[in-house]
Amino acid sequence: MSSKSQLTYTARASKHPNPLVKKLFEIAEAKKTNVTVSADVSTTKELLELADRLGPHIAVIKTHIDILSDFSEETTNGLKALAAKHNFLIFEDRKFIDIGNTVQKQYHGGVLRISEWAHIINCSVLPGEGIVEALAQTAAAADFPYGSERGLLILAEMTSKGSLATGQYTTSSVDYARKYKNFVMGFVSTRSLGEIESAVSSASDEEDFVVFTTGVNLSSKGDKLGQQYQTPESAIGRGADFIIAGRGIYAAADPVEAAKRYQKEAWEAYLARVQG
Repeated sequence: MSSKSQLTYTARASKHPNPLVKKLFEIAEAKKTNVTVSADVSTTKELLELADRLGPHIAVIKTHIDILSDFSEETTNGLKALAAKHNFLIFEDRKFIDIGNTVQKQYHGGVLRISEWAHIINCSVLPGEGIVEALAQTAAAADFPYGSERGLLILAEMTSKGSLATGQYTTSSVDYARKYKNFVMGFVSTRSLGEIESAVSSASDEEDFVVFTTGVNLSSKGDKLGQQYQTPESAIGRGADFIIAGRGIYAAADPVEAAKRYQKEAWEAYLARVQG
């Protein structure tokens, strides 16, 4: 586990060079939550209602905007308004994975116009360094109006059984993050953080990458399609800064009560970690 993981969000925010990471840590501390809810619903109404109800208990809402059957400006305008109302960030889980020229168009254009409303995006580095360079270049362009309010997470590992995001792939994820750290916030990582955590732990004092861990569920160990889960306590205890929970919250009989439970358990795990 990296030495940065032992520090409080407030301490990390006070010295962090990335404005979006700083804001993320400040949100977490202000709301006493390190929960990201993965809102994998299929209509704008469901998404906005979920964001409004869960907003007080989360730091980030994660969307798969292309699974909505009725995507429109109402969707993104509603999300932005609720993010401001409840003080959370929006993470579009687009998992960019293409050549640089294409991902620039996917991020900053097209029907989804992701750069206009998503604070955080992510990508796989399977195409090589060019994908990170292209996304960072877009965000750094003189005519890019969102500036420091945008950031990238590199998908360093995945929770699906048999994932090939290991070894040299994970090592390269860390290398690219270091090279483009003005835009790269950190990683999506899963297990005991393995290679990614050992690589980050050797970072200089100026480096502080955020780790999001997916596949967190209190009531299930997996599904029939290869998903593998862990608890908030195990994820945070092993180095995650923010947990990502989906079906365990939005598919619960009472999503608000479920969100509160995840919030409580993940926050207590964070306090235990920083208090040694």
